[in-house]
Formats: sequence, C-alpha cells, structure tokens
Amino acid sequence: MAVKIRLMRMGKKKQPVYRVVVADGRKQRDGRYLEAIGRYDPRQEPSLIEIENDKAIDWLSKGAQPTERVRKLLEISGAWSAYKVSKGEIHTVAPRKTTEPVAEELVEDGTDEEGDSESE
Repeated sequence: MAVKIRLMRMGKKKQPVYRVVVADGRKQRDGRYLEAIGRYDPRQEPSLIEIENDKAIDWLSKGAQPTERVRKLLEISGAWSAYKVSKGEIHTVAPRKTTEPVAEELVEDGTDEEGDSESE
C-alpha cells in the first residue's frame, strides 16, 4: 500500500481549510484516511500550521511519502529536519562549551605594575 501524507480540503466554497492526513495514495483526495496529523489554514495572516511532529516523524519513518505542499509545511513546522536527523542524513554537532581563559596578571619579579623596580 502506497501511503501518502497529503492535504484534505475542508471548509466552505471559496474558504478552504485543510487537514494534514496520512492516507492510502489510491484513495480520493477527500476520502478515507488512516490518521489526521495536523491542520493548515492558508487564509489567516500569517497562515496557521499545526502539525503533530511526533506523529509525522513516525509516519515518515514508516515510509509515508509527503506531497510537495505537505513537505514544505513539514519543513516549516520542523518535523522534516527532525526526521532527517533521526534518519542520519543531517549530522548535528553539540555546541561547544567555551571557557574563557582566566586573565592572569603577569608581574615580573622585582617590578610593580608601572614597571618601576621596588629595590629603591
């Protein structure tokens, strides 16, 4: 079964709202789906994108193929990069803990801070 992650149109005429669903690729666009993993409302400013990233990553790891538009939505939500990291295609490096070197006063023997000798 070819599983796809795609948009399912909802809403009234000329006022679309979409659900992000996981469905069999052979089913019709607004037909039966396996699981709803989010929603998308392009009419709001800015557009509303709500995707459950854990479910999306789970379905992607099982082999579900996102459509072009859903892939862009997954990139915006952060699920696509998290999937790539879990798959091993993107390598992340933990940030280094930088320690500032302690400023040590270099005072030579027999001189004070101005450079005068103390033997006077």
